[in-house]
Parts: sequence; structure tokens; C-alpha cells
Amino acid sequence: MTAPSLHHSPATRSSLLQTALPLVISLALAACTSVPLPPWPAPGAAKVSPVPGPVPVPATVAPPVVTIQPVPVRPAVVVAPVAQAPYSAAVAARFPAPALIYSTPGLQEGRSSFTSNAEIQTWLRDQASAAAATPGMKAALLTIGQSQRGEALEALVLTRAAGTDAAALAASGRPTVLLIGQQHGDEPAGSEALLVVARELTQGLLRPVLDRVNVIIVPRANPDGSADNRRVTTGGLDMNRDHLLLNTPEARALAKLTRDYHPTVVVDAHEYTVVGRFLQKFDAVQKYDALLQYATTANIPEFLTKASEEWYRRPLIAALKAQGLSSEWYYTTSTDLLDKKISMGGTQPDTGRNVNGLKNTVSLLIETRGVGIGRLHIQRRVFTHVTAISSVLASTAQRASELGQLQPYIEKEIASQACKDEAVVEAGPTLTQQELLMLDPVTGADKALRVEWNSALTLRKLKTRVRPCGYWLSASSKTAVERLRLHGVQVLRVTEPGSMLGDLYRETARAAGVRQDVRGAIADAGQIVKTEVALVRGVIDAPTGSYYVPLSQPLANLVIAALEPDTQSSFFANQLIETLAGSARVMSEPALKTEELP
Repeated sequence: MTAPSLHHSPATRSSLLQTALPLVISLALAACTSVPLPPWPAPGAAKVSPVPGPVPVPATVAPPVVTIQPVPVRPAVVVAPVAQAPYSAAVAARFPAPALIYSTPGLQEGRSSFTSNAEIQTWLRDQASAAAATPGMKAALLTIGQSQRGEALEALVLTRAAGTDAAALAASGRPTVLLIGQQHGDEPAGSEALLVVARELTQGLLRPVLDRVNVIIVPRANPDGSADNRRVTTGGLDMNRDHLLLNTPEARALAKLTRDYHPTVVVDAHEYTVVGRFLQKFDAVQKYDALLQYATTANIPEFLTKASEEWYRRPLIAALKAQGLSSEWYYTTSTDLLDKKISMGGTQPDTGRNVNGLKNTVSLLIETRGVGIGRLHIQRRVFTHVTAISSVLASTAQRASELGQLQPYIEKEIASQACKDEAVVEAGPTLTQQELLMLDPVTGADKALRVEWNSALTLRKLKTRVRPCGYWLSASSKTAVERLRLHGVQVLRVTEPGSMLGDLYRETARAAGVRQDVRGAIADAGQIVKTEVALVRGVIDAPTGSYYVPLSQPLANLVIAALEPDTQSSFFANQLIETLAGSARVMSEPALKTEELP
């Protein structure tokens, strides 16, 4: 039996949804602007460089929406905060509950725990059954892997394509949106919101989106962490810093899903710390309902960034504002209480946001104010996620035609850059000043702070090199090869001995260290090898059984992030490649006899 998604009666629920969700969709459509793309090259045409200013793109037909009226928002009233509130009633009053109250299993009145893993599985099966009963709609529940404790990792596929397999979704010509929740186990609002979104796509007012978009939903990527109310996985690793290395089964499951279904857009739903070190450092409480960021790491294609900003973030901000919800760029601060810098989301190629950007998707992070406040304001937090995700779905439906042009264009451009141009091996944020609003923890009034701000929107190039034609890997690099292939990277095996011109890595310095993000040391990431290298031109012998990874492929930028050894995220630094002699940069097109791996 499908659990009701709202506390209201069916008539009241229908009325509220007919105002809330279409309003989000229509605002998203209205706020879209054209991204300045170059003319799409005709077959056989020469490479076209980006041109300044907007270039017309084909018009698209908006998904159907109903006539709407603004959603009534409850006036703010001062109420006594619940026992676990780490701030005053005046602060709590800044975050009134929304008019729309959801009723997933974990949001039921009187409930002290969030939706369990078993309840999520039941909910997804109910939505799949409901979809199957709708003419023209198809659904499948995929088991994409297992957590470290053996919990099933499941994804719900919803489509109007001929089938639910990856080939059918690709053949449909519709963009696919992948929605991921609760990579961090102590961030429940995203998971609860994705249950609501799943129900509205199968039985509610988000169903028209499926006329133009395929959707895949992974409500809970870290079921073990959720059961323990811990950020990390059972093994103690922050899985959202594992999307390049793929050391956890949870991250591997998401990589395989992305590889097979090739989404156009990926949304990662999180929650952020409300008090904690912010209260300790700034005597202030976090203000914003949502913090937003897209991929900001080295070698993200320019037009992908423009599409992320103009087609997605701007409409998303408008949709949130229309519902009385506030937003800002995502930011955090280190665990060092003497460090008063504020940093946007990191620039390392390790998070889902950045790695999916390197896979040429529009990769969006949505964070609501939830870590450290238990169930406080949970309905508002879920409402914020539902509003934001509905906007993303609407933007994708509106831009389906342009997205169908953008991703192939970007992939062709990246593949064409092999053996030429510059590649950024490592980049960092730019330190600026920013005025940031927080809340006074007693009065609840806005508190303006002038802070040092590490901006990820302007990257500093720390290391650059000429882009090679590809990389050679030794026959012993089987783990590295396996991880690259999980990402969808083409890896060729050498079938006859050969040689090629290349750059060998010569170590000039070495130290032990740990991986760091803007918060500090990454949870249980282990020791890394911090190396400095010089490049030595020479002839590379490629024996039978060794490997060649060409850069004339769409995932070339991800390959660079993995295989240039002198960064903290690289396969070498993290011992997936054992020695510097196990890899080399190939600097001319090799005449090797190779075969595709099975």
C-alpha cells in the first residue's frame, strides 16, 4: 500500500500542489536565458572556438503547466523552540513551517526517526507499481549495489521511453536527470524529499515532466550512515570524497549507474551545518534555506559552466524566492576555530559534484540547513529540497532540445583536444572578500559579516601541462584500470609489444600526508604520497598486457584528474598505482596493436 505523501486531505493536497509545484515549474521556465554557445559544427567542420555574446539556440516548448496562484505562506510567529534547538525562539521564528506538510514514513506526526531503509524500499516499490498502472509510463527498481553492511542500494527509473534499460532511455532522445540523496547519513532531508518527488512524478503534478525528461532517483546512497546517524560510511570514509577513487562500494554503485545511464543532469541533495563551528567562530547561526553550487574543478568545459549557471542556478533561485525561501552560494568553514576564512565548495576532483562535472553533466549541489538540529524545521527543509528539485526538473524539460545539443558538442570538443592545448593538472580557489549574512543567535536578526572568502568561481591554475595524447599504464595497474572502467573510461590493452614517444615521471620530492578539503582532513581517507615530479622525454616500451588510455574520448578530463600523479586526488597519491614507473604520458599518437577490454 502506498503511504500518503501529505497530511492534508486529498482535496486539500491537490489544491496545494496545483499551486506549489506548477509555480516552481513556471518560474523555472520564465527565468531561463540563452547560454552563449558557439554555432554547432556541421559534420566534418573545423573546430569552432567560443565566441563572445549570445548565440541563438532553438526554441523549445515548455512542459504543460496549469494556471496557478501564489502559495500562501504562513506568517512568522514566535514559538518556543523544541528541546534540541541550539538557538533562541526568535531564530526559530525565522523558519516557519511551509503551508504544504509532507507525510513520508519518516515525517509522520510523533515519529522520532526518519524513514528507515526498509521503508524506503517499500516506498520505491509502491511508486514503481503506481507508474506501471499509468498508460505510457514505465518504471523499474534497480539494485545498483550493496552497502558495506550488505544493505541494498536501489534506484528508481521513471520514463516514457520504450523501456527502462539504459539503451531505451538513450534512444528516447530525452535528457536523463539523476537525483541522489543522503550520501552523508546525518543529512536526512534530501532523502525524505526524494521520496516526495518520486511520488509526485508517478502520481502527482510532476508527471508531465516525464513527457520530456527521464528521471532516476537514488533516495539514500549511504544507508549504513543513515542507520547510525553518522556522516560517514560503515568504514568511516566520507563517500562524497570518494567519487574519483571509488574505494567504497557505495561510490562504485553510483559510478556504475552514471556510466550505464549517462545522465545529462545530476543533483546531489545534502544538508549543511547550522551552528557548530559557525556559532563558535562568528557567534552566529546559519541563515539560508538552501546553499547551491555546480561543478568547480579544473578542466570543466566553459559552456557546461554557463549552462549550469544560466539554465539552472538562476531559475532555481527564482523558484526558491517565490516560495519565501532564501539561498546563497554553498560555503563552509574549516574545523580550525582560529581560521575565520569561509570557503565555497572545494575545487578538488573528488566530490560527486566535481566528478560528475568531469563526466560532462550539469552537476548541481543543493544543501539545506539541517546538520546539528535533528528534526527541527524538517518540513521546511524537505519543502526546500522539493522546490529546488522541481525547478531542476522543469529547467531540464524546458531545455531538453538545447541539452541534446550541448552534451554531444562538449564531448566532441574534449575528445578533439588530445595531443594539444593545455590541461590544468591542479587548481585552487581565489581568496576574496565577501559580505555574508548570518543570524544573531539570540535576537534572530540578520548579522552582516565581512569575511575572507575562498571563491571557487575563479580558479587559480596551480599546475598546468601540455595535454598528452593519452597515458600508458603498466600491466600491474589492474586496480587503476578497473576504477577507470567503472567511470566509463575507454582503456585499451596492448596485444603486441610496442614503443611510443612519451614523458616519464621523475620524482623530485616526496612526503607523506593526508587528503584535505576546505573543512580539514578528509574522514578516514588514509595516508597519501605527496610527490613532486619532473617530466623526462623518452621512449616508452609497452609490453603485451600493459594498457593505453587515449585522451581522444569524452572522459579525458577525468582521466587527467586520476592519472597525473602529483595531486592529492590522483590514483598514484592514493596507492591505486603503486609506482611512478607504472604510468607515463604518451606525447604522440602511438602505433600500438590493442584490443578493447571485455
